[in-house]
Amino acid sequence: MRRIALALVVAAPVLLAQAPPLTLPVASPRATVSQKVGLTDLTVTYNRPAVKGRKVWGGLVPYGQVWRAGADENTVVAFSTPVTVGGTTLPAGRYGLHMLPTATTWTVLFSSQSRGWGSYSYNAKEDLAKVTVTPVAAEATERLAYTFDDPSDKGATLSLRWEQLRVPIPIEVDTKAVVVQSLRDQLKGLHQFFPEPWSGAAAWCARNDTNLDEAMAWADRSLKMRETYVGLRVKAALLEKKGDAKGAETLRAKALTIATEAEVNQTGYGLLGQNKFDEAIAVFQRNVKDHPESWNAYDSLAEAYALKGDKAQAVTYYRKALDKVQAEDQRKRIEEELAKLK
Repeated sequence: MRRIALALVVAAPVLLAQAPPLTLPVASPRATVSQKVGLTDLTVTYNRPAVKGRKVWGGLVPYGQVWRAGADENTVVAFSTPVTVGGTTLPAGRYGLHMLPTATTWTVLFSSQSRGWGSYSYNAKEDLAKVTVTPVAAEATERLAYTFDDPSDKGATLSLRWEQLRVPIPIEVDTKAVVVQSLRDQLKGLHQFFPEPWSGAAAWCARNDTNLDEAMAWADRSLKMRETYVGLRVKAALLEKKGDAKGAETLRAKALTIATEAEVNQTGYGLLGQNKFDEAIAVFQRNVKDHPESWNAYDSLAEAYALKGDKAQAVTYYRKALDKVQAEDQRKRIEEELAKLK
């Protein structure tokens, strides 16, 4: 009996230990929404309270008091690169998002403290940016939601949506500066040992009319490694941006002397995309001359004539392409193009 009693005494503390909590649904579930702007990731993590028939604005969310912009722990907005809000540049990082609502305008607050619970420990001294915005009427939303509206290469509008209100918060991104810095960083890695990344980085700058001096140095480095059709055309584009049209034309002519059939074709279609029909036709004619057995060369030349509106020449070269093509799907497509020109 004494052994049994002792066993019960020893076991008692185990029986009285606290049970682990069960995992159950929460009243305001956690959510995350993201948007990429250029190379920049914009992300908001928040909890979603429901209206549940309550008066939200000026009631559940009082006017004139700092609000957590969600429920439970901090609403957190994160940026992978620097952004601008309300004229203030914020470095890449995580920020606690709070709002000061009124019956008219709201103040949106970006705090350096992103690990708080609600706004109970909010401290105005920790604000890194403040934005004054005007809410607008919106469709009814039962559970609070954040969306990224009207995204572009230059930014997006972060919108809080709840009840029948939308609170728009413009976020601006200097995408050109972000991409240029990213290219610099990438070219410090394995990319530096190959010509294509250098010319690719220079080409992006040329297309976006930015960082042209450094881009020229990148183009030159690519050409020193290996002179390629693409590399020569990239430098030509940069020379043209700098006003040296003659130098650009010389490099383009040189590029064509070492170009493959596919590269010449790519050049022609690039000109077509700019509605430079005569220049494109001249490029495609060169391809036909250099590759007289290629059905694709005739096909591309025919397409250029068709776009220019010269049906007779288009028919002539589509028929030449049809004589040489073997693939049944391409034969059918060319026959359809000829039918359209009748």
